[in-house]
Parts: sequence; C-alpha cells; structure tokens
Amino acid sequence: MRTARPAHVLAAALATGALLATAACSGGGGGATAGADTAASPLTERRAAERPLAQLPLPQRPLAQQTTTPSASPHLTEAGARSALVTEADLEDDWTQVKNAATWRDSLLIGQVDAAEFLTGKSDAADCQRLLDALYDDTLLGRPSGASALTGFQQGESRLLYQVAAYRQADLDKSLDWLESLPEKCDQFTVTGGDGGERTVQVVEASLPKEGDARQGLTVTVKGTTAGDPVTLTLDVAAVRVGTTAITVTNGGLAGADHDSTGTAVQQGTQRLKDVLAGRTPKAQPGQLD
Repeated sequence: MRTARPAHVLAAALATGALLATAACSGGGGGATAGADTAASPLTERRAAERPLAQLPLPQRPLAQQTTTPSASPHLTEAGARSALVTEADLEDDWTQVKNAATWRDSLLIGQVDAAEFLTGKSDAADCQRLLDALYDDTLLGRPSGASALTGFQQGESRLLYQVAAYRQADLDKSLDWLESLPEKCDQFTVTGGDGGERTVQVVEASLPKEGDARQGLTVTVKGTTAGDPVTLTLDVAAVRVGTTAITVTNGGLAGADHDSTGTAVQQGTQRLKDVLAGRTPKAQPGQLD
C-alpha cells in the first residue's frame, strides 16, 4: 500500500478529475436519418444515458446529474419490408397475387403534358408530368432510401400494385405535400404523344381510412384511345406514412377502380407495417372498413 500523499496534492488531483469529468459530460450527440428513394432505411442515432457524477469531497458546488433517454428508431429491413406486404387474405374478394408486378406499365401514361393549358405555366405542368412519370415507373414517393418491397394483385381487368419502403423524413414529407397539391394544380390537362395519342387527364382528391401518421389519396382518370377505340384508365392512388416508412397503393384499370379494395389495402397494410416496425409478425386480418 502506498504512503499517504499530502492533503494539498490529493485535493489538486481530485480537482483535476472533476474538470475532466465535466469536459466529458459537455459533449453532445445528434440523430441522423438517411433516405430518398430505394436503398436502406434511415437510422436515428441513439444516445447512451450518461452516468451521474458523484459529488467530490471538495469545497466546490457538486456537479449536476446529466442523463439522456435513448430513442429507439424502428429500422425497416429487406425481410421486414417483404413481411409488411399485404396478401390475398388481407384483400379478400377475388384478388390473385402475381409474380410480374414489377414489370407492369401502361402506355396511356406515356406522353408530354401540354404546358400551354396551364395558367401558371411550366411549374404546374412539370408537377403533372411528374405524376404521370411516377405512375408509370412506380415512384410516387420518390426513390426509397432504404429497404423496399413490391407486390401486385389482379382481379379481372384491374390491377393493384402495393409497395412498402423506407425514405428520408424530409423527402417523404415533401412527396406527400406534392401529392396533396395535385388536385388543384392538375385538375385537368392534356397529354400528347405515346401510343394513346392525345389524352385528357383528370386528378381529384380521394378519401382514405385514417391510418398512419399522414396520408394522401387521389383518383386519376386518363381518357384516350387504344387501337382506335376510346378507353378510360381509372387509378386510385394512395400513400400512407408511418414514421420514415410508407406504403403506396395504385389500383384500377380500364374497367375502373375498386375504391373499397384501395381502402382495405391501406387499412390492412398500415397495420402490417406497424407490426413489423414493432418487431411483431403480421397476420392477415380481413375486416370491414371504418
């Protein structure tokens, strides 16, 4: 055992330790999210709670206890995204799951928006062009920044495309705001070119079940011709945000859109996503819309 040090030496050592402890407690930490369109889900940085500093037997004011609460941020994995997809049992009716949903494309959505029709000119025309392009290539909320999964179902001539993905929070909010603005900006416009010749497009707001943290629904109608015959493509469009993840639904076809099926997909799909983010295994729970 070492011999006792002089009291003034011990006090100096303790004071130095107090200064070092105070410096260690002054550092901060911040969370960051990642994402934008189709990559890996954002993680919120966790802060470890700091241990309280013991009061030192010195003639000075004791240091205040500092603690932080770790924040858990659900992380959507690729396996989780697949598990969050709706199933035939969720949708009921006569929907049959298909294997080629990722290749679905409709030529009526191809064309150039006529900017001359818009009072505000190119700005609104660009938003309407973005809508058509996003419907065509399945990027309504942009490219995911994290895990994503997609599936599709067919019932007669109608198709239902369902996606789950992780995004950056800011990008996701901007995309939902953009969708909300479309019924006013793109209520009706003309598209030329593509296989459908000249087409008239109408965009109206559609109601959705009150699921998730935020949501936006649209019904898009495209009137044109196919092989010289007049046709009308009607699509329900739905997007629901849950944290920094979201589901999107596109449902319809030349025979119209089944709005009840869109609502069911939103209702059941949101619950499945919540279960996955909470670490639970989702189960098909068909039920009536609220």
